[in-house]
Amino acid sequence: MLFDTSIFVGVDPSGGRKPFTYAALDAQARLLTLADGEMEDVLAFLGGLQTVLVAMSGPPRPNNGLVRESYQTTLPLLRQPGRALDMRLAEYAMRERGVNIAATPTRREYCSNWVQMGFDFYRRMSSLGYQLDSSEKQPRAWFETHPQACFSVLLGQNPLSRTSLEGRLQRQLILYEQGMRIRDPMDFFEELTRYKLLKGNLPLELLYTPEQLDALAAAYTAYRVGTKPAEVIRVGDLEEGQIVLPVRELKTKY
Repeated sequence: MLFDTSIFVGVDPSGGRKPFTYAALDAQARLLTLADGEMEDVLAFLGGLQTVLVAMSGPPRPNNGLVRESYQTTLPLLRQPGRALDMRLAEYAMRERGVNIAATPTRREYCSNWVQMGFDFYRRMSSLGYQLDSSEKQPRAWFETHPQACFSVLLGQNPLSRTSLEGRLQRQLILYEQGMRIRDPMDFFEELTRYKLLKGNLPLELLYTPEQLDALAAAYTAYRVGTKPAEVIRVGDLEEGQIVLPVRELKTKY
C-alpha cells in the first residue's frame, strides 16, 4: 500500500495547461504514480501520504543577493549580459560548470510565472506539515532539485534538447540505466518499422513527455537521497536555497 512505506515524489511546475507534473516511486524505485494537474491535485496527493520525501523542481524563494555581494572577492564574474549577478549561489555554481539553468532574481515580481507558482507551492506544502529535509528524519520532507542539472551530472555532459525526440530517448535511457523501473526506451526501436516511419506513425506512447521526464528525474533524486544519502551533493547556500543532485561530486565542466 502507498501509505505503508516511504514514497519518493518528484514535482515539476511546468506552467503549461496542466501546470504541475508529478511522479512517485516506492523504496524499490518502482513507478507508482505519474500524473499532471493543478496545484490542488498535487497537494491532495501529498496530503494522503504519511512517510514521503519530495524533490521539487524550482527555487523556494528569490535569491538573497549573495552572488552580488561576494563576486568581487571570491567569485569570478560570469560573462553574461544583463543581470549577470542576479542569481543564487547554486545557480552560479552550475553555470560555472557549463550547466545552463535559469537564474532566480532577487524580487518575486521579476521571476517567471512558473517560479512564482513554485513559491506558492512550497508555502502550501508547509501548511501540510512538510519541512526542509535535514539530518533529522521527518515523516514529510522536501528539498529542491533541478532536472536539467540532474540529467547533466548523471550523463557527465549536457544532454540533448529536452523537447527533441532524441533528447527524450536519451533522458529516459539515463533514468532507466540508473535502475528506475520505468519503460525501457529501447522498446521504441523495436516497435519502429519502415512502414511506421514512412507514415510518420512513431510509437511515441513508449516515451515519456519532457515534463514527465523532469518529474521522474526529480523523483529519482528523492529516491537517491532517501536510500543512498552519501551519493548526493548539495550545491549552494543553505539559507538561500540548495540544489540537490544525485551524484557524489561534480565535474569541473559539463
